[in-house]
Amino acid sequence: MRKLSHYDETGKARMVDVSGKPDTVRTARACAFVKLKPSVLKALPGNSKGNPLEIARLAGVMAAKRTSDLIPLCHPLLLKHVEVDAEVARGGIRITSSVTTTGATGVEMEALTAATVAALTIYDMTKALDKGIEIASIHLLEKTGGKSGDWRRG
Repeated sequence: MRKLSHYDETGKARMVDVSGKPDTVRTARACAFVKLKPSVLKALPGNSKGNPLEIARLAGVMAAKRTSDLIPLCHPLLLKHVEVDAEVARGGIRITSSVTTTGATGVEMEALTAATVAALTIYDMTKALDKGIEIASIHLLEKTGGKSGDWRRG
C-alpha cells in the first residue's frame, strides 16, 4: 500500500514538498449531480435571484481559484484554465468542471472543489422551493500529467 504523502514519518500533517518535481501540463475533470424535483426544475427560468445555472458556473470557477484557501494542505496554483458547465438533466442538474495548469502538482482538488461549490450554489438558489434537494455523485472523472500518469474513471 502506498503511504499518504500529507504525513511525515512521525504522522504529523504536512504540505507535500513539490520543489524537486518538474513542471508538466496537468488537467483534471470532475462532476457533481444535484437532484431536483420536476417542480424545481420547471421553476429554474423564473428564479428571482437570477439564472441558477450561470451563477453556479461562475461560483465553480471562483472556487477552483480559491481551493488552497479552503483545503489546508493544497498548494496555491496558477491555473491556466477553468471551465464549469451546469446543465439540466433528467432528475436534476449535472455539473462538470475542467481545470488545467502547468506545474509541479495536480489540479484534482481544484476540479472537485469547482464542481462541489457549483452544486452548493444550485442548492442555495433553489432551496426556497425544496429543502430536500440532494447533492450526489461528486467525483473525479479523469486526471492527466504528473508522476502518477493519467487516470480515467472506468
